[in-house]
Amino acid sequence: MLLTGVGAGGMLQFAIIWGLFLAVMYFMVMRPQKKEQKRLAAMLSSLEVGDVVVTTSGFYGVLIDITDEDVIVEFGSNRNCRIPMKKSAIQEVEKQN
Repeated sequence: MLLTGVGAGGMLQFAIIWGLFLAVMYFMVMRPQKKEQKRLAAMLSSLEVGDVVVTTSGFYGVLIDITDEDVIVEFGSNRNCRIPMKKSAIQEVEKQN
């Protein structure tokens, strides 16, 4: 009889510790990731023609045209280098005043 009481108490402690571990993991991993996704979505929705962008590969360019999924970016001072790319390839935006 005493062994079942000890086993049930140990299981309760195990469940509490496991629950605390999951809560800490949520606040350290999942929550910041969701926050970053919201920030990125807000940044991409505020894109405007003429903004200077930095791509995920590190290239700087100026937005020429924007569609729902894609953008056309002009790279360098050679005005002939215009490349279409996905919006998701944009990492940073510098607004032009």
